[in-house]
Amino acid sequence: MASSTYLSNPVLTINSVDLTDMCSAATLTYLVESLEDTAFGTNSRTYTAGLVNNEVTVTLYASFAATETYATLFSLVGSKTVVTLTPTSAAESVTNPKFVLTDCYLESLPVINASLGELSTYDVTFTGGALTIDTTP
Repeated sequence: MASSTYLSNPVLTINSVDLTDMCSAATLTYLVESLEDTAFGTNSRTYTAGLVNNEVTVTLYASFAATETYATLFSLVGSKTVVTLTPTSAAESVTNPKFVLTDCYLESLPVINASLGELSTYDVTFTGGALTIDTTP
C-alpha cells in the first residue's frame, strides 16, 4: 500500500513577515461556492460551481515585540495582504508546494485573548483572495 505522510511543520509568512516561529496551527481551505441550478421537473437538487472563496486560519502566539504577531497583524485589519504556507521547511517542489493566497482580507484581530496559566494566542482568519501553487525550487 502506497502512502505519503509528513510531519506538520509549515512555513508561514504574512505580508512578507515570517511568523513560522509564532504559529502553532494553520488551515488553508480551497472552496468553490456551490450555486443551485435545479430546474423544474427534477427530483433532486443539482449544483454548479460559483465563486472561489479561499480561507486561511492560523493560530499564532501573542507577542507585542516589534516584528512579531501584533505589530504584523494590527495594521492589516480591514485590508488585503498576501499569506504564504509551505507544508514543510524543505525546498519548494511538487511534494512540498508553496501555497500563496494573494489579496486575502483580514476582517478582525482579537487583540487580547488571555487565560490564566496559558500562553496567549490569536486565531486569525484571512478570507478571499486568489490561490496559486508554486512548485518550483
